[in-house]
Amino acid sequence: MKKLLIILIAAFATYATFAQKAKGSKKTAGSTLAIQSNYRCPMHPKVVSNEPGKCSKCNMDLTLSKKEQMKKEVTKDYTCPMHKEVVSDMAGTCAKCGTALAVVERRGSKQGHITYVCSMHPEVTADKSGKCPKCGMSLTKAKS
Repeated sequence: MKKLLIILIAAFATYATFAQKAKGSKKTAGSTLAIQSNYRCPMHPKVVSNEPGKCSKCNMDLTLSKKEQMKKEVTKDYTCPMHKEVVSDMAGTCAKCGTALAVVERRGSKQGHITYVCSMHPEVTADKSGKCPKCGMSLTKAKS
């Protein structure tokens, strides 16, 4: 009887140990959301989203995270010459007319070309100085 009790206790302890390890290795939905969030508020870094929108605290536009901005600079965009609204991150054909998509030249990619950018809205760029249409701040020269 004593041996049976010791075997049962050992079996229970082993089961409990493996059950806790399996429970601890699962990812929670909250941690996955924080990793996949691409857009943040410049004024409230804890306000994050997976898609563009407005900050719930200050109503500013959410901007791409630094990682996504760098990825966007490296990757090429393709668009249809006939339908400028058709944009893709991969080469292919236009869904509307079947024309081959062409590489979009990024602003500021030419040598000697000056690009101006809003310090609060990095996605706002222009070929000449002026005011940001979103916040009214003066556009500054982009770092090359």
